[in-house]
Amino acid sequence: MNLTDDDVRDILRLLDSLPYAELRLETDSFRLWLRRTGDGEWTRATQVLSPPAEVGPAAAAEPAAAPAPPAAADTADRAGPAREGLLEVRAPLLGTFYRAPRPGAEPFVEVGSAVVEDTVVGIIETMKLMNSVPAGVRGTVVEICVANVEFAERDAVLMLVVPE
Repeated sequence: MNLTDDDVRDILRLLDSLPYAELRLETDSFRLWLRRTGDGEWTRATQVLSPPAEVGPAAAAEPAAAPAPPAAADTADRAGPAREGLLEVRAPLLGTFYRAPRPGAEPFVEVGSAVVEDTVVGIIETMKLMNSVPAGVRGTVVEICVANVEFAERDAVLMLVVPE
C-alpha cells in the first residue's frame, strides 16, 4: 500500500471535522503519526519500514520473499564490496539522508553503536517529509555507507551491522 501526500491531506481533512487530537496508522510497511498542535495545525511523522537484508552466502541459500525492484539490482555495486555475515540497513525510500535529528546535533548512531530493530539510525527527507529510518536489525554498526546530507536511492545500503 502506498500512501501519497494527497492521501494524507484527505485524512487530515477528515480529522479536522472530528474532535480527535491524534491518529496513529500502522501497517506492515509504514507507520504514520498525526498530532494536532495547540493552534489547530497538524504535525506528522512517517516511518517507512524495510526488512533487513543479510549479506553473504547464507543469504543466497535462502529463497527471496519477493522479487527485487528493478532499481535494487545495482545497489550492491554502489554500496561497495559485500561483507560476509553482515546485515545491511537499507534506505526505505529515496531522498536526502540525515545522520542527526537536526543540524549540529549528535548523530543517531556511530560506528560501534549497538542497535536494535526499533533504533532510529537516520532520517530520509523526501518531498519535505522527514521519515525515520529504523535499523530493523539487532547488532553493532560497523560501517556507515552514506554520508550526512547525501542523497540516497531507494534500497541503497545506508550502513552495515554485525548481528548480535
